[in-house]
Amino acid sequence: MRMRFLLAVFAIVFAGVVHGEKCTARSGEKTAALVELYTSEGCNSCPPADRWLSTLGDKYRAQLVVPLALHVDYWDYIGWKDPYAKREFSQRQRRLSQLQRAAFVYTPQVLVQGADFREWADPLFDRTLARINAKPARARLELEILRATGEALNVRVNAAILDPAQGADAGLYVATYENRLESRVTAGENSGRLLRHDHVALEWQGPYGAGERQLRLPLLPKAKIGDSGVVAFVQNQRTAEVLQTLLLGTCPG
Repeated sequence: MRMRFLLAVFAIVFAGVVHGEKCTARSGEKTAALVELYTSEGCNSCPPADRWLSTLGDKYRAQLVVPLALHVDYWDYIGWKDPYAKREFSQRQRRLSQLQRAAFVYTPQVLVQGADFREWADPLFDRTLARINAKPARARLELEILRATGEALNVRVNAAILDPAQGADAGLYVATYENRLESRVTAGENSGRLLRHDHVALEWQGPYGAGERQLRLPLLPKAKIGDSGVVAFVQNQRTAEVLQTLLLGTCPG
């Protein structure tokens, strides 16, 4: 009886699941954690962090943690151009670092809910995650994949700000991602290595205001639809704090 009760509570609190025949997801009453890894294929200390991020999708439910790998371009000059790097990701890392008054950016860097988190390989990560997941969500998100092709995902996203104090500073971001990507590196610090990546952020749009909108989000050339999906999150533009996050993978069929 107690187990059935706990399962029922979990279903109510963490409601971000696929519903019916539509490919949709809704965020729950508690807060899901956004974990951003700033990484580069030109950085020889990044592969362990890449492997750690890959484990999050298997270890935790998406209703608890949403991982994203953002490949930066500022290491491309040392001999290897990262095929997944975007300048906008480097700019985002610098902007978030400035908000926290950090003197420099680095890789691999992990941000949890928009804040620098250097103990990502430590048991402290689980304790931090538990604290985040226990907090009531301050935003509500809905996602629907309307159409998925080899070129893009057409999505509907709806965001509502639940905390009135956050309304003026809250911004909605939406990103596509792909799993099971590989690169055979032939130059630079990782020359000769086969690198594997999951949760790689591809297209990044926002910030938008609250409300409903439809977006077309490009994928990589020759993207594997079954390994792709979309992430939405609401973030305070002044403090960088993430109010709620939601992930939706493409649905079969």
